[in-house]
Amino acid sequence: MTDINILAKKAEEKAKPFFERVDEIAFYNTQKVLDAFKKFRVQESCFGASTGYGYDDKGRDAIENIYAEVFGAEKAIVRQIFVNGTHTIGCAMFSCVKTGDLFVSATGDVYDTLQTVTGQRGAIGGTFADYGIDYKAVPLKGGKPDVPAIREAVADKRTKGVFIQRSRGYGDRITLSCEMIGELVKEIRSVNPDVCIIVDNCYGEFCEKVEPLAYGADLICGSLIKNPGGGLAQTGGYIAGKAEYVERAAYRMTVPGIGGECGATLGQNRNMLQGFFMAPHITAQALKTGIFASAILSELGFEVSPTFDETRYDIIQTIRFGEAQPVLDFCRGIQWGSPVDSFVTPIGWDMPGYDCEVVMAAGAFVSGSSIELSCDAPLRPPYIAYMQGGLTYEAGKLGVMSAVSEIIKGK
Repeated sequence: MTDINILAKKAEEKAKPFFERVDEIAFYNTQKVLDAFKKFRVQESCFGASTGYGYDDKGRDAIENIYAEVFGAEKAIVRQIFVNGTHTIGCAMFSCVKTGDLFVSATGDVYDTLQTVTGQRGAIGGTFADYGIDYKAVPLKGGKPDVPAIREAVADKRTKGVFIQRSRGYGDRITLSCEMIGELVKEIRSVNPDVCIIVDNCYGEFCEKVEPLAYGADLICGSLIKNPGGGLAQTGGYIAGKAEYVERAAYRMTVPGIGGECGATLGQNRNMLQGFFMAPHITAQALKTGIFASAILSELGFEVSPTFDETRYDIIQTIRFGEAQPVLDFCRGIQWGSPVDSFVTPIGWDMPGYDCEVVMAAGAFVSGSSIELSCDAPLRPPYIAYMQGGLTYEAGKLGVMSAVSEIIKGK
């Protein structure tokens, strides 16, 4: 029987040299965040709760100014009324298209829960299909964007919006660096200079020293229960970028004419501010957890992506298991190594928006939080598990060791 402690020690020795780059990025980004907090004079009164319409919410204004400053945006909306990442991204997508327009996804099909937004499941109310907006996905080629095919798609003069998914999501593909996104932006603009380019930034915030807006994207958007919430934000999402598109997205978030002017914060400003302040450090903890997981699972012979020595552009670690049982074993170990609901055994279930059973392990303080250690997988070939998060490296390491122990027992 393999000794998990010996295996973990060996894996950590391989992983540690790659922690230094992660710490350097965290320090750089923390400086940016701290400077923004000082610039916009965050103070105790910013933590107060607004109710009703939420007019003149000082804390909400500070949050949105800080996000815009740190992410290099003209404007940002950061609200807890975004119910999840899909809601946030959907509002961003509708900011640039109307009846008769074409919306192109440049990184393959959008993920399952966005396929209702794009109208692929039919006209069910409020989708692209209901509004007469066409949608086209450009398939990936070898796990990477197919540039010639993207150029051909966006050359259609009806194209008003282009979607780029930074992270791999549930795909067997690479995560795009900001530089890669920049090259893609250049190719798109050389064919259609006026198109709005939207980047799904989920899982990627603070993994580099810059964000995609620095490379020419018009909008970035993401969930607050991932990287930017720092494990403290309890719900919500953000959209940042060019002011005209942010405002239109805000009209979709609420109603035209009101947009972001209303919205009570109900006492959440403190968590959102403190979470964003912590976010560069917390993201670094998640990245270290992923590096360790990659090292220890490769020791067992599993195919992992990224490998422990690769540069990382998001917090997701994939493990290709090839069959269902080790996926279930690994997820069970992650759950049993969690601080919350450690007694629960995750099983596959029919999750809304997906076309197969999905198993999800997440013993989190915030329900569904992906910056806390979690692992999920669609139970379909090639049976790839997607692990992410870790509020502290120490707890993340213990959770991974628990998961690996379950795999070893199952062999």
